[in-house]
Amino acid sequence: MSASREVLTWELFGTASRELAVAVASDGYRPDLILSIARGGLFVAGALGYALDVKNLHVMNIEFYTGVDQRLEMPVMLPPTPSAVDLSGARVLVADDVADTGATLRLVRDFCADHVADVRCAVVYEKPRSAVKCEYVWRRTDRWIDFPWSADPPVLSRDSS
Repeated sequence: MSASREVLTWELFGTASRELAVAVASDGYRPDLILSIARGGLFVAGALGYALDVKNLHVMNIEFYTGVDQRLEMPVMLPPTPSAVDLSGARVLVADDVADTGATLRLVRDFCADHVADVRCAVVYEKPRSAVKCEYVWRRTDRWIDFPWSADPPVLSRDSS
């Protein structure tokens, strides 16, 4: 592990996601659906879905990070957004890779709050400055995190036509 960065490998992600699922199950929480925050939350949600036997997975696309420690002023919800009808009365587990500032999780949690029976958050990493304190956290760190799905540059860049 680098002194300045937290490094998550695919193997360690398997351990992390399983331990997150155990924390959710041990708490007695039985989500009706898992709402992933794209893109990093897709991996977490898929792993939790299998481990918690939840087949009902939804996705919210949020744009906030633009580079290493670079972000927009505020997170932006991109279409399509989940229908309130699909969330109505459900126990929702919001899944993401990291709670950094917490702004993205707050946006999603607040979006859900008026429609669902209960909303809780599960993340692989939570940083001390996060405005949202997640119910389920695998590890806490204040370092930049290298995730296995974003450690290498894209094979195809949208900027190079």
